[in-house]
Amino acid sequence: MIERAQGIILRTRPFTETSVIVDWLTPELGRISTVAKGARRAKSPFRGKVDLFYEAAFSFTRSRRSELHTLAEVILLQTHPGLRRELGYVQQASYASALIVQTTEKESPVPEIHELFHGFLATLPKRPPQPRNIFAFELKLLALLGLQPDLAEARLSPETQNLTGILTNESWETIAELKPAATHVKQLHGFLHGFLIYHLEKIPKGRSDLLS
Repeated sequence: MIERAQGIILRTRPFTETSVIVDWLTPELGRISTVAKGARRAKSPFRGKVDLFYEAAFSFTRSRRSELHTLAEVILLQTHPGLRRELGYVQQASYASALIVQTTEKESPVPEIHELFHGFLATLPKRPPQPRNIFAFELKLLALLGLQPDLAEARLSPETQNLTGILTNESWETIAELKPAATHVKQLHGFLHGFLIYHLEKIPKGRSDLLS
């Protein structure tokens, strides 16, 4: 039976010489993996439709034996072309994608995480890629996961605590206008690094490069 959903492509990877695995983040189904058979062929109907961070309506046939389902059709809704203008945007989006994959279970829907990632992708190209984008995404995701830092217990300056609260609770539009002092950025960088390692045991590769 064909099922339908709408989602954002978190990542793609080769499956066979002609096929690719496409991992989606959907509000209805959570993270779901599909195989796009023949997608690497020149005349494939999937050609140009299954790339990183594309948003689409798609249909698939659910596997009875595994969590890898068969992709049937993709109708593009948004390609986020602005992300391709600068490598830093793609790197920040890729880190956020990897963090979602690490902290969520397959096929366990959390619509708020889909909404968070959707907003993050839409906001990124509007300003230069700054560390605050990563801090805000981490803090907002941690809050959705029930792991929001207790600022009363954190050894942060009052100014950094205030910055942390803004990044956690305010809109992406408000966050884009922030101009935090370098000392506060450095302090929050170190705090979040330790907090993520403690609660998640590891951090996706590339975080330090994004914040240098």
